[in-house]
Amino acid sequence: MDGLFITSATSITMSSFNLFALRLGADDFQLSLIQFLPQIFTMLILIPGGLFMDSLHNKKRIVIITLVLLMLGVLFCSLSPFVYALAIPFFLGAVMFTGGALALYNIAWQSFFPAVVDINTRNYVLTFRTRVSLFAGMLVPLLIGIVLTSIGTVSGKIIAHQGFFICTIFLLLFAAFNFNRFRVKQIYANTPVSAAKKVSLAELKNSCKTLLKNKHFLLFAVTALFFHMTWHFDWTLYFIGQVTYLGMNELQLGLVPLGAAVIQLLTLKFWSRKNEKHGVVLPFTFGILGLSLCPAFLAIAVSVPISAGPHLFVILHTIAHIPFCVITLNLFQCLLQVVDEENRSFSLSVFATLLCLSNAVMPVAGVKLYHALGGDLDGFRHALIIIFVMRLFAAGFWLLRWRCGLFPKKV
Repeated sequence: MDGLFITSATSITMSSFNLFALRLGADDFQLSLIQFLPQIFTMLILIPGGLFMDSLHNKKRIVIITLVLLMLGVLFCSLSPFVYALAIPFFLGAVMFTGGALALYNIAWQSFFPAVVDINTRNYVLTFRTRVSLFAGMLVPLLIGIVLTSIGTVSGKIIAHQGFFICTIFLLLFAAFNFNRFRVKQIYANTPVSAAKKVSLAELKNSCKTLLKNKHFLLFAVTALFFHMTWHFDWTLYFIGQVTYLGMNELQLGLVPLGAAVIQLLTLKFWSRKNEKHGVVLPFTFGILGLSLCPAFLAIAVSVPISAGPHLFVILHTIAHIPFCVITLNLFQCLLQVVDEENRSFSLSVFATLLCLSNAVMPVAGVKLYHALGGDLDGFRHALIIIFVMRLFAAGFWLLRWRCGLFPKKV
């Protein structure tokens, strides 16, 4: 139920942010700020937030609080058009707040998860949750695309986006009520209780020392960070390519995640079995290889006649996502294998902060690279090919880490 509510809510917001900003009058640079600003804000709050979460025995309460903050952020997003001339700055500020709340929720949820689910059943539980999430992620973008395509005016589409944001708030409210149903005493019945930590500079120093001694975590962080840098590089370019060079309407934009979700739903059981047989490290490499194909396939799609480009892109994008569910299914499991139990929230926060740095810089860098190469169709294709090659190197580094056995023996 939690996966259903959260995925539906995040699918609505992620499907709406760029289109909503575009209809408010945002340019390419402002679109890139939708990724940049939330990540910078998140970097400032994650590490102290992680220390605070480690000081709590009951992580359930902080999860619910972050859901409330997330609701407030989405509400602010829906109010942006009423600010008129300052609509774009207000919206970017609301997106920044929402991104920070979502990041805190993810850390709190990830820290709470191991206390609920035994290590021997994590792959099964995450597989089932991923299946539910994929189903929600398959329907929501399609429904949004159908609604937006049926509306003929920009003002009408803006009102529709505001309606979507209100739906998100209700979904998050349902998620909070659902999460409140967990019985903390039963969940933590077999979990040893240690002395509560105090959030202080001394505790921060001790946590940093412990983290720096964890070689498995440091190696994982380096390889995972490089992979995410190559992944985040084309996030804004992908939207620009679909809207500017492929001329896709809202329904076609909805078909893109639909095809990706369907193919992941069909292949999820296969990859879950590979996890049981080979562990979660090796299959992750195939997920990176699948992502490598995405920029290459987009470059192909924008090179054919525009009448065929959108249809070809949906097909190729779907093919590239055959192993993508491994990213969703395995990254968290790989991370849990290298973090210390005592400082779990802090370690998760440090890793998430590194990803925020990548997510802040790389989409802007992608747009800058595109404009440096000419800002035209040729420059767009050349930028995508560069990203394609970088992702191949990322897959190679991850495979080398697995081949050399540079991970904990419990993998």
